[in-house]
Amino acid sequence: MLSVFNAAEMFSLILTLATLITGIVFALDKFVWQPKREEVKEESTSGWVAQARSMFPVLFAILIIRSFVIEPFQIPSGSMQPTLVPGDFIGVEKFAYGLRDPIFHKTLIPTGKPQRGDITVFIDPSNPKIDLIKRVVGLPGDTIIYQNKTLYIKPACNGQKVCPVAQEIPKQYVGLTNFKELGTQLNEYKEELGKVTHHILRDPALPEQINRYYQQPGQPMGVWVVPKGHYFAMGDNRDNSLDSRYWGFMPEQNLVGKATFIWISFTFNHNPDSMWPHWLPNGVRFNRIGSIH
Repeated sequence: MLSVFNAAEMFSLILTLATLITGIVFALDKFVWQPKREEVKEESTSGWVAQARSMFPVLFAILIIRSFVIEPFQIPSGSMQPTLVPGDFIGVEKFAYGLRDPIFHKTLIPTGKPQRGDITVFIDPSNPKIDLIKRVVGLPGDTIIYQNKTLYIKPACNGQKVCPVAQEIPKQYVGLTNFKELGTQLNEYKEELGKVTHHILRDPALPEQINRYYQQPGQPMGVWVVPKGHYFAMGDNRDNSLDSRYWGFMPEQNLVGKATFIWISFTFNHNPDSMWPHWLPNGVRFNRIGSIH
């Protein structure tokens, strides 16, 4: 139903319909109306037909690129700090996890699966009207344990004779950062998540919110077994991210793509008395442009 489409899906629907309509006009004019005009030696076409014919190639190219190659997204919150910060504009590979139709997200051609450590964009399972961006922590069959702000992973057995045991994910303290939550400086750690080395933040003043965690039936609080066809995703800003710990698992069909690079990053640090509109940037962070890890 259209009522549950998020903004990106609504744009995809409008773009698809516009491409379809202009494509039909393009085909009718090329194969039906133009031959008839040539028979009666009529050279001119109506204005709306000419506009539709000129718009179709442009709309078709945008639809293909946006649906199957790259889609831009803006980072609105700090849940992925320090990796991604508000004002970052990222490119998301749409083909990383399979070529999908732009409306219903059904996989047309499988091309790959999310790997541990990937930063993915997906439709929020608890609110389909919005998209989220988080890091994949747990794969199907994994057991995820998060206790005392420490992450443990027991990889899926996958038919092995000796199944893996749960192990703490290695991390190294880096130091205090300039990132703050309610006036408290956040601690930064370097974490080794599979083959991916990245940085996370923790709030030393905020206790673990274990009473708010999603409790999977049959499992104790803070322990989750990832079902088949689902993933466990977390924000890098561990104490300030609403993620799988709180709403459960990310279905594979909700995947939008893999975040791979920052193509521009703006600041919006306006003074309270500034006449500059708050939604317009007042600076560019060129040092943030590049690949995402």
